Amino acid sequence: MWYLILSICALGALTALMGYFRRRRPGSEGEPEHPVVAPPPGCCGQHATCMRSAMHDPVSKRIEYYDDEELDRFSETAPDAYTGEAVEEFRQVLYTMRTNEVAGWLHSLHMRGINLPDGLKDEAFMMAGEV
Repeated sequence: MWYLILSICALGALTALMGYFRRRRPGSEGEPEHPVVAPPPGCCGQHATCMRSAMHDPVSKRIEYYDDEELDRFSETAPDAYTGEAVEEFRQVLYTMRTNEVAGWLHSLHMRGINLPDGLKDEAFMMAGEV
């Protein structure tokens, strides 16, 4: 009987000690343990691509190409101004990459000043969200 009572007291003391050290840990008093990353300028924060690119590598200014250098000619083209042929070029690049690369590709397009055609946005965001 005494072993049971001593075991319960020891377990209670151990739990209290662990709670004490957990409260003293940084970030436990309402402070986040990881820094909060603000969305990039011009982003409302409600689009998966903006937030994913902000979380992916907020300080990277290096542009990564996904075997899509030919898309650079569409820099600064409005999303609704693409021809059907141009949309198919984007679609071909999108569907030849792995799903886990889509978010990085969208970030790369953004960094290069290339707007994704309106007809592909839903598909690309869905693929980026599958990761």
